[in-house]
Amino acid sequence: MGIKIHGSPMSTATLRVVAAAHEKDLDFEFVTVDMKSGAHKQEPFISLNPFGQVPALEDGDVKLFESRAITKYIAYNYEGKGTPLVYNKGKEMADLAVWMEVEAHQFDPVASKLAWELVYKSMFGLQTDNAVVEENEAKLVKILDVYEARLSKSKYLAGDSFTLADLHHLPTLHYVLGTKEKKLFDERPHVSAWSKDILARPSWGKSLALQKQT
Repeated sequence: MGIKIHGSPMSTATLRVVAAAHEKDLDFEFVTVDMKSGAHKQEPFISLNPFGQVPALEDGDVKLFESRAITKYIAYNYEGKGTPLVYNKGKEMADLAVWMEVEAHQFDPVASKLAWELVYKSMFGLQTDNAVVEENEAKLVKILDVYEARLSKSKYLAGDSFTLADLHHLPTLHYVLGTKEKKLFDERPHVSAWSKDILARPSWGKSLALQKQT
């Protein structure tokens, strides 16, 4: 039956899954969900994700939603292919778990709000809320200070290998670095080097190419 990734090329969560699939050198079919028409809130998509949010994955009998759950499935189920992306034991596994949580609960909420205010709102003809930007910029400063300290000790967040802890950052990182907030990353040498490194991965270039194909 093959692997199908259902989603939108403009969705950060969708791109997170697509990047993981490319890191694993998987053949997959991308099924575009027309969010403008509300297709993500209707059948047949709603049967894949009852919350009506992209992305969703089909792999034979396996049907999954939630982007980070899907990337974990891809990493473990296709362990022998492409980039390892995960650790399976010991301190490395624990560090991976910690930094995946940090991305999901510290970095992404803040970066997503900044991306919404500074990137997406202009696409929809909406006004930027400068108070929201200032609030989340202050939060991002503190987060990036923690990242700078961590990345002064290891090349990547969970150690010296690229893992899901890094990959999960790619979509929101990409959008935020296209805004004035890039200066916050440039001011921190280890964060800056890490950002450039992971955004230069071929898997991310292939993921972004999806936006040009639709």
